[in-house]
Amino acid sequence: MISIKTSKANIIAIVITMAFGAAFAVYAGIQPVEAIEQPTATAYKLEASNNTPAASQTAEKLVTVQTIAAKPHAITFKVGVNPYAVAEEKREAAAKAAAKKKAEEAAAKKKADAAKKAAAAKAAAAKKAALVAAAKKAAAAKAAAARRAASTVTATQTSYTTASTGRSAGTFRVTFYDPAVLGSSMGYGGIAANLSVLPRGTRVKIQMSNGQTLYRTVNDTGGFAAGNPHQIDVAMPNSQIPSAGVLSAVVTIL
Repeated sequence: MISIKTSKANIIAIVITMAFGAAFAVYAGIQPVEAIEQPTATAYKLEASNNTPAASQTAEKLVTVQTIAAKPHAITFKVGVNPYAVAEEKREAAAKAAAKKKAEEAAAKKKADAAKKAAAAKAAAAKKAALVAAAKKAAAAKAAAARRAASTVTATQTSYTTASTGRSAGTFRVTFYDPAVLGSSMGYGGIAANLSVLPRGTRVKIQMSNGQTLYRTVNDTGGFAAGNPHQIDVAMPNSQIPSAGVLSAVVTIL
């Protein structure tokens, strides 16, 4: 078996050999070289030593060409390597790998950003829900407190306004004022009181510590009411106000 590397040099050599073969055929027609007339490759080799150097080389080339032609299946061709092509393939492969890596990194970043945005939106929604729940809870507590306060006031008012005639409301501190001096036209038939204790419109009997008894209707309140709910301010002309100025009295709801 003859092994021939099919490099560019070998291909050129084969082409040259074939050209020499054709030239040799022409040359053989005009030269008296008897050995060339022999049909076998052995004959070419035997007669080569009797020929000129050029003829000898041509004979050797012919032997090779005839061997290739006779047994082409016995020849092993080894493809050569083009370093430039290999380098270009490596460069393209590296560029593709870099592009793929960049695309993967971009996709990963996009996914991370989306996850971060979703987490922020979820946290904001949870915070908003917590604020709404807190506001509802506060409103419910405020409403409950208002209901309790209203219930207390109603109970207090009921205890005084719906009580049987002549029920005592307790002992009160009594002060006096003249509505006319204050520029009021409410007259002298009323008193000012803490309206949660003595609701507006309540008719009362006032038995003062000086022995004087008065009948009045609650029609006003005053700044004293919050600090001392068991105080009443009785409307009376200045000329009739007791000299003591402040008395105590037993107040009875009528």
